[in-house]
Amino acid sequence: MDAYFKDKVIVITGASSGIGLASAKLFGSLGARVVMAARSVEKMQELAPQVSPDPDRVLCVRADVSVEDDCRRLVEETVARFGGIDILVNNAGLSMRAMFKDLDLKVIHKLMDVNFWGTVNCTKYALPWLLKSKGSVVGVISIAGYSALPARTGYSSSKYAIRGFLDTLRIEHLKDGLNVLVFAPGYTNSNVRNAALTADGSAQGETPLDEGRLMSAEAVALRLAKALRRRRSQVILTGLGKATVLAHRLFPRLTDKLTYSYIARENNSPFK
Repeated sequence: MDAYFKDKVIVITGASSGIGLASAKLFGSLGARVVMAARSVEKMQELAPQVSPDPDRVLCVRADVSVEDDCRRLVEETVARFGGIDILVNNAGLSMRAMFKDLDLKVIHKLMDVNFWGTVNCTKYALPWLLKSKGSVVGVISIAGYSALPARTGYSSSKYAIRGFLDTLRIEHLKDGLNVLVFAPGYTNSNVRNAALTADGSAQGETPLDEGRLMSAEAVALRLAKALRRRRSQVILTGLGKATVLAHRLFPRLTDKLTYSYIARENNSPFK
């Protein structure tokens, strides 16, 4: 796998923590030239030596992916520095936790702006370079993009939308050598639930799950690298995730009931 990623230019959004940071470190260790994109450039610059000891092989770009001009500039700075793009990992994302009846609609707008439009924006500007390199574009979604999670209307909606966008893009470029990967981790140990928005748009601040029992971000990054190496079009992680997706397809009403019961057992469940 080392030889495959050597000298490839890989752009990763949401690269300052979680799956994004773990992926940046892994790709850097495999010899890739890594572009880290997130809102906090200072944090990324502190982390960059962990990605590669050679500062010439890591570029940190401040980018809010919900802002189209930031995504355009991210691509422009990448190409100016490294001459092209081989892989784009659309990983930046935001979650939420609240019943829709209690929700300020600005929360769903925010999630769609970051999760869906962030993926669209970055992909639009990177696409000419990805077509030139016959590279890969990745959308990091979730099992919630296949089987909806209650109290996560904005999150599930945005992940479903990303899947539809990328599946369509794959068909449009079926003859162009572009690889399009929809990558769906299950629950992963990360900061996403701490930063999840509540009904009024404020951060949740704590996770309702036992994070130590979840798949690590490093394990997810390794699976992502393997999928890219094999030019996969879809990856669904964890046994529970695969079972959920299959059950949703075959027994949707039963899956709804099981999902309701599962979420109802969470700490401070919104159903209680």
